[in-house]
Amino acid sequence: MHIVHRSSGGYVLRAFPARTIWLALTAGLMGLTLWLIFIWVPTESNLGEVQRALYFHVPVAILALGAIVLVAIGSVGFLITNRPRWDWFAHASAETGVVVGALALITGSIWARPIWNVWWTWDAKLTTTLILWFIFIGYLMLRAYAPPGRQGARLAAILGVIGAIDAPIIYYAADLWRTAHPGRVTGPGADGSLESEMLLTLLVSSIAVFSAFAYMLVERYRVRKSEADVIELGRRIQMAHSEVSGPATGALKAMSKG
Repeated sequence: MHIVHRSSGGYVLRAFPARTIWLALTAGLMGLTLWLIFIWVPTESNLGEVQRALYFHVPVAILALGAIVLVAIGSVGFLITNRPRWDWFAHASAETGVVVGALALITGSIWARPIWNVWWTWDAKLTTTLILWFIFIGYLMLRAYAPPGRQGARLAAILGVIGAIDAPIIYYAADLWRTAHPGRVTGPGADGSLESEMLLTLLVSSIAVFSAFAYMLVERYRVRKSEADVIELGRRIQMAHSEVSGPATGALKAMSKG
Protein backbone atom coordinates (compact mmCIF):
# COMPACT_ATOMS: atom_id res chain seq x y z
CA MET A 1 0.00 0.00 0.00
CA HIS A 2 1.18 3.55 -0.75
CA ILE A 3 0.41 6.98 0.58
CA VAL A 4 0.97 10.36 -1.11
CA HIS A 5 3.06 12.99 0.69
CA ARG A 6 3.39 16.59 -0.40
CA SER A 7 6.92 18.00 -0.51
CA SER A 8 8.56 21.18 -1.83
CA GLY A 9 9.06 19.53 -5.21
CA GLY A 10 5.50 18.27 -5.55
CA TYR A 11 3.80 15.07 -4.50
CA VAL A 12 5.83 12.01 -3.60
CA LEU A 13 4.46 8.47 -3.47
CA ARG A 14 5.84 6.57 -0.48
CA ALA A 15 5.27 3.05 0.69
CA PHE A 16 3.00 2.69 3.70
CA PRO A 17 4.55 0.12 6.09
CA ALA A 18 2.68 -3.18 6.04
CA ARG A 19 3.39 -3.59 9.75
CA THR A 20 1.53 -0.33 10.45
CA ILE A 21 -1.47 -1.53 8.44
CA TRP A 22 -1.40 -4.87 10.27
CA LEU A 23 -1.25 -3.16 13.66
CA ALA A 24 -4.07 -0.77 12.73
CA LEU A 25 -6.31 -3.61 11.56
CA THR A 26 -5.57 -5.56 14.74
CA ALA A 27 -6.41 -2.53 16.87
CA GLY A 28 -9.67 -2.12 14.96
CA LEU A 29 -10.54 -5.77 15.51
CA MET A 30 -9.76 -5.39 19.20
CA GLY A 31 -12.09 -2.39 19.40
CA LEU A 32 -14.85 -4.34 17.67
CA THR A 33 -14.23 -7.27 20.01
CA LEU A 34 -14.61 -5.08 23.09
CA TRP A 35 -17.89 -3.68 21.74
CA LEU A 36 -19.22 -7.16 21.02
CA ILE A 37 -18.20 -8.51 24.42
CA PHE A 38 -19.37 -5.71 26.68
CA ILE A 39 -22.32 -4.26 24.75
CA TRP A 40 -23.70 -6.52 22.02
CA VAL A 41 -23.51 -10.15 23.16
CA PRO A 42 -26.22 -11.26 25.63
CA THR A 43 -25.34 -12.34 29.14
CA GLU A 44 -25.36 -16.10 29.65
CA SER A 45 -28.08 -17.08 32.13
CA ASN A 46 -26.03 -19.50 34.24
CA LEU A 47 -22.59 -17.87 34.28
CA GLY A 48 -23.66 -14.24 34.36
CA GLU A 49 -21.31 -11.37 33.57
CA VAL A 50 -18.18 -13.44 34.19
CA GLN A 51 -18.81 -15.34 30.95
CA ARG A 52 -17.45 -12.28 29.12
CA ALA A 53 -13.95 -13.20 30.29
CA LEU A 54 -14.21 -16.43 28.32
CA TYR A 55 -14.15 -14.54 25.01
CA PHE A 56 -10.54 -13.68 25.81
CA HIS A 57 -9.70 -16.81 27.76
CA VAL A 58 -10.56 -19.29 25.01
CA PRO A 59 -8.37 -17.76 22.25
CA VAL A 60 -5.35 -17.14 24.50
CA ALA A 61 -5.63 -20.68 25.88
CA ILE A 62 -5.68 -22.04 22.32
CA LEU A 63 -2.70 -19.87 21.43
CA ALA A 64 -0.76 -21.13 24.44
CA LEU A 65 -1.11 -24.65 23.04
CA GLY A 66 -0.30 -23.42 19.56
CA ALA A 67 2.79 -21.58 20.78
CA ILE A 68 4.42 -24.69 22.26
CA VAL A 69 3.67 -26.53 19.02
CA LEU A 70 5.41 -23.73 17.11
CA VAL A 71 8.35 -23.96 19.52
CA ALA A 72 8.57 -27.67 18.79
CA ILE A 73 8.36 -27.12 15.02
CA GLY A 74 11.15 -24.55 15.15
CA SER A 75 13.21 -26.78 17.43
CA VAL A 76 12.87 -29.83 15.18
CA GLY A 77 13.71 -27.69 12.16
CA PHE A 78 16.86 -26.42 13.87
CA LEU A 79 17.96 -29.87 15.03
CA ILE A 80 17.55 -31.25 11.50
CA THR A 81 18.91 -28.38 9.40
CA ASN A 82 21.10 -26.51 11.91
CA ARG A 83 19.85 -23.27 10.36
CA PRO A 84 19.57 -20.30 12.75
CA ARG A 85 16.24 -19.12 11.32
CA TRP A 86 14.51 -22.14 12.85
CA ASP A 87 16.06 -21.34 16.21
CA TRP A 88 14.94 -17.72 15.97
CA PHE A 89 11.42 -18.91 15.20
CA ALA A 90 11.38 -21.29 18.19
CA HIS A 91 12.75 -18.59 20.50
CA ALA A 92 10.21 -16.02 19.31
CA SER A 93 7.39 -18.54 19.72
CA ALA A 94 8.42 -19.20 23.32
CA GLU A 95 8.53 -15.48 24.09
CA THR A 96 5.02 -14.94 22.76
CA GLY A 97 3.90 -18.22 24.31
CA VAL A 98 4.83 -17.13 27.81
CA VAL A 99 2.64 -14.03 27.34
CA VAL A 100 -0.48 -15.84 26.11
CA GLY A 101 0.10 -18.58 28.69
CA ALA A 102 0.06 -16.01 31.48
CA LEU A 103 -3.07 -14.41 30.02
CA ALA A 104 -4.77 -17.82 29.87
CA LEU A 105 -4.03 -18.42 33.56
CA ILE A 106 -5.13 -14.91 34.58
CA THR A 107 -8.40 -14.90 32.62
CA GLY A 108 -9.11 -18.43 33.81
CA SER A 109 -8.70 -17.32 37.42
CA ILE A 110 -11.01 -14.34 36.84
CA TRP A 111 -13.66 -16.76 35.58
CA ALA A 112 -13.05 -19.30 38.37
CA ARG A 113 -13.43 -16.92 41.31
CA PRO A 114 -17.22 -16.35 41.09
CA ILE A 115 -17.95 -19.82 39.68
CA TRP A 116 -15.81 -22.01 41.96
CA ASN A 117 -15.40 -19.49 44.81
CA VAL A 118 -11.61 -19.83 44.55
CA TRP A 119 -9.00 -18.16 42.36
CA TRP A 120 -7.21 -21.44 41.77
CA THR A 121 -7.80 -25.16 42.14
CA TRP A 122 -5.50 -28.03 41.24
CA ASP A 123 -7.77 -29.21 38.48
CA ALA A 124 -6.11 -31.39 35.83
CA LYS A 125 -6.57 -28.89 33.00
CA LEU A 126 -5.43 -25.94 35.10
CA THR A 127 -2.42 -27.80 36.47
CA THR A 128 -1.22 -28.97 33.06
CA THR A 129 -1.66 -25.42 31.72
CA LEU A 130 0.44 -24.10 34.59
CA ILE A 131 3.08 -26.71 33.75
CA LEU A 132 3.04 -25.45 30.16
CA TRP A 133 3.68 -21.91 31.36
CA PHE A 134 6.63 -23.13 33.42
CA ILE A 135 7.92 -24.93 30.31
CA PHE A 136 7.97 -21.58 28.51
CA ILE A 137 9.73 -20.00 31.49
CA GLY A 138 12.26 -22.85 31.62
CA TYR A 139 12.93 -22.56 27.89
CA LEU A 140 13.60 -18.82 28.15
CA MET A 141 15.79 -19.27 31.24
CA LEU A 142 17.79 -21.92 29.41
CA ARG A 143 18.27 -19.53 26.50
CA ALA A 144 19.44 -16.85 28.91
CA TYR A 145 21.92 -18.93 30.91
CA ALA A 146 23.02 -21.71 28.53
CA PRO A 147 26.35 -21.40 26.69
CA PRO A 148 26.02 -19.02 23.73
CA GLY A 149 26.00 -20.34 20.20
CA ARG A 150 24.69 -23.57 18.76
CA GLN A 151 25.24 -25.64 21.91
CA GLY A 152 22.76 -23.57 23.93
CA ALA A 153 20.36 -23.49 21.00
CA ARG A 154 20.42 -27.29 20.75
CA LEU A 155 19.73 -27.72 24.47
CA ALA A 156 16.77 -25.34 24.19
CA ALA A 157 15.53 -27.16 21.09
CA ILE A 158 15.50 -30.47 22.94
CA LEU A 159 13.48 -28.88 25.76
CA GLY A 160 11.10 -27.35 23.20
CA VAL A 161 10.41 -30.72 21.61
CA ILE A 162 9.85 -32.42 24.98
CA GLY A 163 7.64 -29.57 26.19
CA ALA A 164 5.24 -30.02 23.28
CA ILE A 165 4.12 -33.31 24.83
CA ASP A 166 2.08 -31.23 27.28
CA ALA A 167 -0.12 -29.78 24.50
CA PRO A 168 -2.27 -32.88 23.78
CA ILE A 169 -2.38 -33.66 27.51
CA ILE A 170 -3.95 -30.25 28.15
CA TYR A 171 -6.39 -30.56 25.27
CA TYR A 172 -7.65 -33.98 26.31
CA ALA A 173 -7.35 -33.45 30.09
CA ALA A 174 -11.13 -33.37 30.48
CA ASP A 175 -11.32 -36.77 28.77
CA LEU A 176 -8.44 -38.32 30.69
CA TRP A 177 -9.39 -37.16 34.20
CA ARG A 178 -12.43 -35.99 36.10
CA THR A 179 -12.26 -32.22 35.91
CA ALA A 180 -14.43 -29.29 36.92
CA HIS A 181 -13.23 -27.32 33.91
CA PRO A 182 -15.97 -26.70 31.31
CA GLY A 183 -16.00 -28.82 28.18
CA ARG A 184 -14.43 -27.70 24.91
CA VAL A 185 -16.37 -25.09 22.95
CA THR A 186 -14.22 -25.32 19.79
CA GLY A 187 -12.33 -28.00 17.94
CA PRO A 188 -12.78 -31.80 17.95
CA GLY A 189 -15.05 -32.97 20.75
CA ALA A 190 -16.67 -29.57 21.31
CA ASP A 191 -20.15 -29.68 22.81
CA GLY A 192 -21.55 -27.01 20.46
CA SER A 193 -23.55 -25.37 23.24
CA LEU A 194 -22.81 -21.75 22.29
CA GLU A 195 -25.61 -19.61 20.90
CA SER A 196 -25.09 -17.85 17.57
CA GLU A 197 -24.35 -14.42 19.12
CA MET A 198 -21.82 -15.92 21.51
CA LEU A 199 -20.21 -17.98 18.77
CA LEU A 200 -19.86 -14.92 16.53
CA THR A 201 -18.34 -12.90 19.38
CA LEU A 202 -15.90 -15.70 20.13
CA LEU A 203 -14.97 -15.91 16.45
CA VAL A 204 -14.24 -12.17 16.15
CA SER A 205 -12.37 -12.19 19.46
CA SER A 206 -10.28 -15.15 18.31
CA ILE A 207 -9.36 -13.45 15.03
CA ALA A 208 -8.32 -10.29 16.90
CA VAL A 209 -6.26 -12.15 19.49
CA PHE A 210 -4.68 -14.43 16.87
CA SER A 211 -3.71 -11.38 14.81
CA ALA A 212 -2.11 -9.73 17.84
CA PHE A 213 -0.25 -12.95 18.62
CA ALA A 214 1.04 -13.24 15.05
CA TYR A 215 2.19 -9.62 15.13
CA MET A 216 4.11 -10.18 18.37
CA LEU A 217 5.62 -13.37 16.96
CA VAL A 218 6.86 -11.62 13.82
CA GLU A 219 8.29 -8.72 15.84
CA ARG A 220 10.12 -11.04 18.23
CA TYR A 221 11.48 -12.98 15.25
CA ARG A 222 12.80 -9.70 13.82
CA VAL A 223 14.47 -8.93 17.13
CA ARG A 224 16.13 -12.36 17.28
CA LYS A 225 17.38 -12.01 13.71
CA SER A 226 18.70 -8.49 14.38
CA GLU A 227 20.53 -9.68 17.50
CA ALA A 228 22.16 -12.48 15.50
CA ASP A 229 23.15 -10.01 12.76
CA VAL A 230 24.74 -7.67 15.32
CA ILE A 231 26.69 -10.54 16.90
CA GLU A 232 27.89 -11.69 13.48
CA LEU A 233 28.90 -8.14 12.55
CA GLY A 234 30.85 -7.80 15.79
CA ARG A 235 32.63 -11.08 15.10
CA ARG A 236 33.63 -9.96 11.61
CA ILE A 237 34.88 -6.60 12.88
CA GLN A 238 36.97 -8.38 15.50
CA MET A 239 38.42 -10.72 12.89
CA ALA A 240 39.21 -7.82 10.56
CA HIS A 241 40.82 -5.92 13.41
CA SER A 242 42.98 -8.93 14.27
CA GLU A 243 44.07 -9.34 10.65
CA VAL A 244 45.03 -5.67 10.40
CA SER A 245 46.65 -5.30 13.81
CA GLY A 246 48.68 -8.51 13.51
CA PRO A 247 51.08 -7.39 10.73
CA ALA A 248 51.24 -3.86 12.14
CA THR A 249 52.29 -5.16 15.55
CA GLY A 250 54.95 -7.34 13.95
CA ALA A 251 56.33 -4.39 11.99
CA LEU A 252 56.51 -2.23 15.11
CA LYS A 253 58.41 -4.93 16.97
CA ALA A 254 60.86 -5.24 14.08
CA MET A 255 61.42 -1.49 14.01
CA SER A 256 61.99 -1.38 17.75
CA LYS A 257 64.63 -4.09 17.51
CA GLY A 258 66.34 -2.27 14.69
